[in-house]
Amino acid sequence: MAKVLILEQSKSMRNTLRERLEFEGFATTVARRDEVSESVCARRGYDVILSDGSSGDEATLGVPFIIVTSSGSIDGAVMAVRNGAEDYITAPVDMNRLLCSMKRIVEREEDDAAVPVIAPSKTKRRGGSMTEQIIGSSVAIQRVRQLIDRVAPSDARVLIMGENGTGKELVARWLHDKSARAAGPFVEVNCAAIPSELIESELFGHERGAFTSAIKQRKGKFEQANGGTLFMDEIGDMSLSAQAKVLRALQENKISRVGSDKDVVVDVRVVAATNKDIRAEIAKGNFREDLYHRLSVIVIKVPPLRERAGDIAELVHYFIEKIAAEHNMQPKKVDVEAMAALKAMPWTGNIRELRNVVERLMILSAERITLQDVEQYC
Repeated sequence: MAKVLILEQSKSMRNTLRERLEFEGFATTVARRDEVSESVCARRGYDVILSDGSSGDEATLGVPFIIVTSSGSIDGAVMAVRNGAEDYITAPVDMNRLLCSMKRIVEREEDDAAVPVIAPSKTKRRGGSMTEQIIGSSVAIQRVRQLIDRVAPSDARVLIMGENGTGKELVARWLHDKSARAAGPFVEVNCAAIPSELIESELFGHERGAFTSAIKQRKGKFEQANGGTLFMDEIGDMSLSAQAKVLRALQENKISRVGSDKDVVVDVRVVAATNKDIRAEIAKGNFREDLYHRLSVIVIKVPPLRERAGDIAELVHYFIEKIAAEHNMQPKKVDVEAMAALKAMPWTGNIRELRNVVERLMILSAERITLQDVEQYC
């Protein structure tokens, strides 16, 4: 049974953490910071420390620690991670995320040579589908999570920027799931996948007879997302004519279907994403500057995998568990040399490429994933 030391000044938070962790099978101890030292922690064999961060010297105790605070900030998160914190979680506490981090720490300590085990943490969405957890402990990905936590409760429009395969859609889903609109629809549209002559119909809908193939009235994505979130992926590929109509929709909260002169009022939060340099597209005349300013009230930049190489081990094992379940296989251990080789790869396709590689290694390797497997199949 893993032992957890709780250093928390708030009685209500202390009791909440203790009750939930004991229910999950952890042995808990509550103490003040001045009551514990490195020798005490070593003697009692604590596996994880949960601290409110008030002392700022948790790293001196020699035990992996997680900051759980009711007054968090991005600067605080960055500083905590730099000081050695395994995770930085703000109230209201996401217990799935906390348990995920704790299990990762405990299982890493049990087998340092193997990849740490992470229980895939998910949040249930409307319709029964699940949102995957954002995996990683790097400062860069901690900042993304902090921004999501701060921005999601508002209705502010968000522009998510990042290379292909970095997880922009996942960020958008968490913005929706942590918002007041979580019970409403999450509707996505890939602006790059729809021909320019059809994008307006896709977004705003059309009336019967508006064009040759319009045999009946159809609601567009804006109407489908009413009361929820519209995720416009690859917004940088949208035609200028469609951009003008999107701008009007954002300004007036109303749209008109193709072939209609009537306005339809919509209540939609728009989250957009792009892999392009929008300012460069504006300079080229490919993107409206006024639309950019409407969309980019908040900008979240999702880092490429090469800038968060420290997260690769966690991601690899997460994908191993997930792929094993999908293919009805046993999860496989990864040799230390193999993991080092994976961390050294450039990952131009980012997390999407990493998942494909892990799936290939799971299928083609023997009992363990070795350096030879990585060299042969990657």
